[in-house]
Amino acid sequence: MNKKILFLVVALFITNIYAQDAKQLLDEVSTKVKGYENIVIGFKYALNNPAENVSQETRGDVTLSGNKYLLNIMGTKQLYDGKKLHIIVPEDEEINISSQDEENEGNVTPAKMLTFYEEGYTYTLDIVQNVQGRKIQFIKLIPIDSNSELKEILLGIDKQTKHIYKMILSQNNGTNITITVNSFKTNQSLSSTLFVFDESKYGNYYINRLD
Repeated sequence: MNKKILFLVVALFITNIYAQDAKQLLDEVSTKVKGYENIVIGFKYALNNPAENVSQETRGDVTLSGNKYLLNIMGTKQLYDGKKLHIIVPEDEEINISSQDEENEGNVTPAKMLTFYEEGYTYTLDIVQNVQGRKIQFIKLIPIDSNSELKEILLGIDKQTKHIYKMILSQNNGTNITITVNSFKTNQSLSSTLFVFDESKYGNYYINRLD
């Protein structure tokens, strides 16, 4: 057999094995995440674009329960009660309320951030890093859509807990966004009104109902 052809066959075989291993790990992560009643995550968010001399870093937290979520980041709060999204901006004393089409795959919500990879990407195993005694297996995801703004995503998964530890998004414009999970708690005792928007708490705010 021609050496070039032999090399190609071997390369394709190895790539296929890596893709299967990556899919198995992603499936394990998805199954585990969907088994929790709720998840509370504390994270660090970093944005970097050397060409534009842009660098930004902040911390946030998000509480997820089914399709409902409460996200706090950059001084704003996003509350989704399963029907309406409420974006609360204390600095401007403004609230934007809108509907959210959950069937639209283009809507990447916090509730989807732990399972977004299930459709629309090819994937393969990448490097393994040792982070404070934890084995973090990275998986490289490439968007199938050639018009995507994303170049690739590196998803770091704790091999023991099967929880996502880090996500690095590389955009075609040179922007890199890194989300690092600092705390991951599950099945917490949540208030029954956590995902309920109480308009009476925002008497001085301008409320913009978009639909």
